[in-house]
Amino acid sequence: MQAIVPSPPHNLKCFTGTTPLPLARVGRLVVQSVYRSDSVHFSNGVGSSRADWQSSCAILASKVVSLQQPNEKPGAGAAGSGGADHVAAVNGHKTTIDLSLVPIDTAEKENNKPQPKPLTITDLSPAPMHGSQLRVAYQGVPGAYSEAAAGKAYPNCEAIPCDQFEVAFQAVELWIADRAVLPVENSLGGSIHRNYDLLLRHRLHIVGEVQLPVHHCLLALPGVRKEYLTRVISHPQALAQCELTLTKLGLNVAREAVDDTAGAAEFVAANNLRDTAAIASARAADLYGMNILADGIQDDSSNVTRFVMLAREPIIPRTDRPFKTSIVFAHDKGTSVLFKVLSAFAFRNISLTKIESRPHRNRPIRLVDDENEGTAKHFEYMFYVDFEASMAEVRAQNALAEVQEFTSFLRVLGSYPMDMTPWCPSRGD
Repeated sequence: MQAIVPSPPHNLKCFTGTTPLPLARVGRLVVQSVYRSDSVHFSNGVGSSRADWQSSCAILASKVVSLQQPNEKPGAGAAGSGGADHVAAVNGHKTTIDLSLVPIDTAEKENNKPQPKPLTITDLSPAPMHGSQLRVAYQGVPGAYSEAAAGKAYPNCEAIPCDQFEVAFQAVELWIADRAVLPVENSLGGSIHRNYDLLLRHRLHIVGEVQLPVHHCLLALPGVRKEYLTRVISHPQALAQCELTLTKLGLNVAREAVDDTAGAAEFVAANNLRDTAAIASARAADLYGMNILADGIQDDSSNVTRFVMLAREPIIPRTDRPFKTSIVFAHDKGTSVLFKVLSAFAFRNISLTKIESRPHRNRPIRLVDDENEGTAKHFEYMFYVDFEASMAEVRAQNALAEVQEFTSFLRVLGSYPMDMTPWCPSRGD
């Protein structure tokens, strides 16, 4: 299969609008494509302006088709999505890719307000006016590891707690928040599949990543001793990450899963549960008046969670620092093309840092050979891939142009700077 050449199309220009719409109209930005006769000059294969970058990427949109939710009309956005779903024509193909590109904002000053109550679905009404300080949504309550990740990603930001991952996505789409910081994988517990599914359902873009060492503590009310405990509650991932240590501590108690770690500490404190401990951070102990019965109880000190930062608009990729690109793809002929897709990266010496498969929700099971007879079946999958290259690099553009030839669906979730902060084992604050 011959790959598409890296040079951009000479007759394509994309016009996008990035000015926030009035609040009554927020929720649908339209991307239109028209043809032009002038050519675009590229230096070293990288666009020197916003329009150049959009033109160079337009060819990659030629075969992108947005997944539609069940019972959804063509052209309608995914449930809860506020992204651009206008179908425009690029190179004769229909596309729903949003090419609006703006740089990441930075926080301006520290916020000293008390921690707000977590957002819920009912709170997602028309958004307030866009403030001067960067607002970052995260899942959980104050003291959650996601809050710490938001602070590491955007120092001095206004962290907005949300009671569900879905709410954090919608908070950004409805302009209640500027960014969302959400976990996608843990070095011990593996991938957070819920957020991978939500990345596909919503039209937000990954604009960065942050890796946070996780330091778990066993928390209980003042005066409570370990031998009094009959139950330990926490997030399922935290319970799994501390299973061996809990056994070594002689805690033959029931384990119960709740929505988040800090929420577990808050629940114990609010209900004065003297027979129940929580696994959470040292900050959660301070916030909710808990004692630390055991410190650093994770089974492995190399316990790190990777978070991604999400925004309404992507950033312009660069080549002056290490970048990572995340994509998702599928094929209507099953998984037989996976080797060909991966070879497009191997041929260009592009390293993959992650590959994740998730069931195809619109077509979960396929009969062998697509026949209506027989009983042999297999699952259909969407594939998520992270690779170490910037979309400003010609080799990455060429790789995705080749991937298009083997896939029926391809979407770039984001091209963003890699987290290059020095790694160290998790430790207490």
